[in-house]
Amino acid sequence: MTAFAAKRAAARAVGAASRISGRGGGTTLPGRLLLRMEPEALRRLGARLGATTIVSATNGKTTTAGMIAAILAGVGREPVHNRAGSNMTWGVATALLEQDGDEGLFEVDEGWLARVAGELDPSVIVLGNLFRDQLDRYGELETLAEAWAGVVKQGAGSTRFVLNADDPTIADLGRDADAGVVYFGIDDASQALPELQHAFDAKHCRRCGHPYAYARAFVGHLGHYSCPGCGATRPQPDVAATEIELRGMDGSRVELRTPAGRLSLELPLPGLYNVYNALAAVAAAIELGVPPERIPASLSEMRAVFGRVETIAIGDTDLSILLIKNPAGANEVLRTLRLEAGEEGIDLWIALNDRIADGRDVSWVWDADFELLEGAVGRVVCAGTRAPEMALRLKYAGWPPEAIEVEPGIEASLDRALAPGPDRLFALPTYTALLELRKLLASRGHAKEFWR
Repeated sequence: MTAFAAKRAAARAVGAASRISGRGGGTTLPGRLLLRMEPEALRRLGARLGATTIVSATNGKTTTAGMIAAILAGVGREPVHNRAGSNMTWGVATALLEQDGDEGLFEVDEGWLARVAGELDPSVIVLGNLFRDQLDRYGELETLAEAWAGVVKQGAGSTRFVLNADDPTIADLGRDADAGVVYFGIDDASQALPELQHAFDAKHCRRCGHPYAYARAFVGHLGHYSCPGCGATRPQPDVAATEIELRGMDGSRVELRTPAGRLSLELPLPGLYNVYNALAAVAAAIELGVPPERIPASLSEMRAVFGRVETIAIGDTDLSILLIKNPAGANEVLRTLRLEAGEEGIDLWIALNDRIADGRDVSWVWDADFELLEGAVGRVVCAGTRAPEMALRLKYAGWPPEAIEVEPGIEASLDRALAPGPDRLFALPTYTALLELRKLLASRGHAKEFWR
């Protein structure tokens, strides 16, 4: 046994012990240990892969990667994939360590894209969007954009880039790549917002600093834009949604234009943000050689990935979990829930944590448009380490004070929200609250342990 093989065996053993103990860490600990013993492990493990696809974005990378995985599975391809969402170097290393395969598919944290791409030499990189998120970790969008520009420059000529034409910051990166770029976007003007939202981040052109002029916006700053200063405009998307019918929590119907012809999708996942995820996945799948006619069936059977519109039965209550973590993403969830509100209003459980993985700064909740659900809420229980601040935000959003309850503990708050026995409860947790919630549901036998 070589020294590297011994290190891999030791890391695998630690991962197995971690999962058996039930303490968590099975998706990160093996990779952390291996990288500590062998700093070049990611490059060495990735060398066996014939092709590697990397997906990164502020919002939607887990779902987009899950969609690509479903499409590849539909044609008999099973890539090595960090499906549980551990998306830094150690999560990618764990997936490579514990899964067999000659093809890789990895979602990668925005701040770790340059490192992982440099180690794995990907054949396709999908860049979905950049929104303001966790300023204490990432800084402003311009910082990440510059790092991503370096990735595009480094990969020019050997990597195919799948870029969101509707995000001006992402689209601009393609102008440095010359060739090897495929764009996706929405062309259905009927889905545009009546006005720009508070969660509007890409205001100025990266080239000349002039404010962008928007003809329409769909999600946050994603839309149709141009720069009056230097003349930069939205690229024409190669894969475009030409007709969209949103059906609330039931999903959507989407007509697509692609280089290979038109496709019709029936998406079981709700919201315009999942239309963007699907566009990215379709564009990436075509780049990966999947016959376009095989794509719709795979996406129509797509199941929710971890915490992203999962619905779990708890007795007579359907608990639907929708992760929120920044203004743009939260607004899309709120827009979707608005379509679900009946005369009695919807019941919610909202958990706001401020741990490291959430971002210590939770001021983003004041930029999210919780006003969208004013008059549409029956009852809400606020949980998490910053539960009182969440409750205060909802009061300022016009939600009736008598409908708002505060119970910081995850378990106690969930029991409180379930106590009246609602037919449906919508859970809106931040990331670490989602992990706590999912672990609680698994321990009670309501859901399978996701990490196993």
